[in-house]
Amino acid sequence: MNVEEAFSALCREVAGISISHIWQGHGSAIFLECGALTPTVRRDGTPGNPKGEIGVMVEWSWRIEADHSIICGSWSDEHLWQPTFERLKGEHVTKLELFGALPELLIETSGGVRFMSFATAEGQPEWTVFGRRAEIETWFHVENGKLSFD
Repeated sequence: MNVEEAFSALCREVAGISISHIWQGHGSAIFLECGALTPTVRRDGTPGNPKGEIGVMVEWSWRIEADHSIICGSWSDEHLWQPTFERLKGEHVTKLELFGALPELLIETSGGVRFMSFATAEGQPEWTVFGRRAEIETWFHVENGKLSFD
């Protein structure tokens, strides 16, 4: 199976499952965990953020929008983030797709909210989609301007 076929299969898998957990990594990095959650433990033994069956990470430059406006983004005041994340939690993913000449992510939800990566700095779009339903976890990302996977 080539990378496009594998990504299309993952897009079909994520359709209909809910956004179960959202958490902030370093800086403006955002993680969306979809489907059933699995607990994690940090190296120091404390509980970590749970992992979903399918995960999405955008390191920087992302935005969340509704029908007629941007609700917030990676450059917004952080006090806007948590209420927006709460709005996304529990929503069902209706679509996961790529857009743009350099692949960016778009996630649409049953509530009409859209989450998207939107790189604004030199280099590559900085996102990863983690497929965790199979025995071997698959990571999709952009490398040299094209969809790639490990």
